Amino acid sequence: MGDDQKHPKFGHLPLSTSGPLECALKGTTLLNHPFFNKGSAFTKEERDVFQLSGLLPQAIQTLDQQVQRAYQQYSSQPDDLSKNTFMSSMKEQNEVLFFRLLYDHLEEMFGVVYTPTEGEAIQNYSRIFRRPEGCFLNIHDVNRIPHDLSVWGNEDDIDYIVVTDGEEILGIGDQGAGGILISIAKLVLTTLCAGIHPNRVLPVVLDCGTDNEDLLNDPLYLGLREKRVRGKKYDDFVDTFVQNARRLYPKAPEIPCFNDDVQGTGCVTLAAIMAGLHVTQQKLGDLKLVIFGAGTAGVGIADQVRDAIVTERGVSKEDASKQIWLIDKPGLLTTKTDNLSAAQNPYAKEWNEDKVDLEAVVKQVKPNVLIGTSTKPNSFTENVVRAMAEGTKRPIILPLSNPTRLHEAVPEDLLKWTDGRALVATGSPFKPVKGPWGKAGKEIEIEVAECNNSVVFPGIGLGAVLCRASKVTDKMLVAAVSGVAELSPALKDDTAPLLPGVGVVRDVSVRVARKVVQAAVEEGVATERWIPEKGEELDDWIKEQMWLPEYRPLKPVEVEGASRLAKGEMRVVGSVAGRETNSKL
Repeated sequence: MGDDQKHPKFGHLPLSTSGPLECALKGTTLLNHPFFNKGSAFTKEERDVFQLSGLLPQAIQTLDQQVQRAYQQYSSQPDDLSKNTFMSSMKEQNEVLFFRLLYDHLEEMFGVVYTPTEGEAIQNYSRIFRRPEGCFLNIHDVNRIPHDLSVWGNEDDIDYIVVTDGEEILGIGDQGAGGILISIAKLVLTTLCAGIHPNRVLPVVLDCGTDNEDLLNDPLYLGLREKRVRGKKYDDFVDTFVQNARRLYPKAPEIPCFNDDVQGTGCVTLAAIMAGLHVTQQKLGDLKLVIFGAGTAGVGIADQVRDAIVTERGVSKEDASKQIWLIDKPGLLTTKTDNLSAAQNPYAKEWNEDKVDLEAVVKQVKPNVLIGTSTKPNSFTENVVRAMAEGTKRPIILPLSNPTRLHEAVPEDLLKWTDGRALVATGSPFKPVKGPWGKAGKEIEIEVAECNNSVVFPGIGLGAVLCRASKVTDKMLVAAVSGVAELSPALKDDTAPLLPGVGVVRDVSVRVARKVVQAAVEEGVATERWIPEKGEELDDWIKEQMWLPEYRPLKPVEVEGASRLAKGEMRVVGSVAGRETNSKL
């Protein structure tokens, strides 16, 4: 394609991000298209060719200047929800500027466009609604699913779908049609963190009704105003969606699915554990893990850790499960516990003690890792933490419940109760903690890692998309975890965070994608041909196909014979917020 290729060897690839973009749009139509719009940054030549000269102020500015202006506007917003809404509006006007602003101020803005602010945005979806974004499917109109999905593109147009039914969102529960914001936000993160092309993704909400009485009684609510439909009709609805998504967008021959709430949480947590074990000079074979909260997230973490133990030790899943103890509302899950789910059952323990509460289990088991997914605030008490610290030199403690008010403990207490020995990661961001834990009692500052799914799931998606994986396997996920753990700052400094921060997330995504692609090739599930084998060459192959928030030159083409992308027909998402989804790659 020329000298402007970032990685010339791979400039020919369909997803290459080098060189000019063909564009058949002109005038106001071009200015109103967020994927092509550059606003004041259109060059003089582009203004002439695309009939923009009378539609823009005379000054030609750089993207950096636009970011400076946009940041001033962002900073003037009165609260985080207003900032979230401002970012949504910007994305609907200029995608490159939206992502560049976010990327340049990532650590500051991450909590606004993602957790924790998105919970408030989701709750207010029907009230802050301005324009529809994404695909809305109706459980009472199943026959329309093929048509409603097909309008988003042909078989070559969609790489990544994120779908939710909106029932379980953070700590705020059933949000019905507002769940579309979850899907949209996940896709924002896949683009921001891993360079998935923003016009090749599709957010979907399966509207099955809602059991949220506040929504049902809200005259402004935009979803189906009825109780949730369950049972066979729900199952058939989901199956119809999956089968039609597979038929319409067959880039992968099977259904490569990734559940972010279950597997994503499990992967990033496992990465923190592996980094912590490295600091303590232990291996997964030495692990004794107690998980407090045996719901979807807790069991998902247990499964991910178990699979990693299987891979590392070469043992059965049954034997690996013996290293993991689950505690839920009844206490420790034992063979005598009633109504265990199929997912919980493999972890049920023979237990002869009378007490099954958290403190009793910690004293008996002497775990080296304690994880909280209970949404029970302050449940990691001083007695529990001190008991754990008596049994292991460097306790790894991960209170992961969201939002912040539901954390099982705060880092300051965990470090104080363990004399600074605890290795801590949390589910929400916390400020660094100062204390007298250095040599000779010198006060030092300890940064706390955030166990955020965005560190891992975008890279998994990127790797699976680029190699066109037919499915996402356990070994691919374990490989992804190793990619994150290899970049842990704690590997070089045991007072540093267990996980890399969001500031280097694109570098992490490249490493994760490399590991995922290599694992997919080894397992025979990669369907893309001519994938480089060497690590550095594979990284260049990956980077060339990662979308960047940069203005590319526009090349004018006639409408007749132009591609759907050039005609502005490839779908575009706007709006920000979300979490906990099932992703189809």
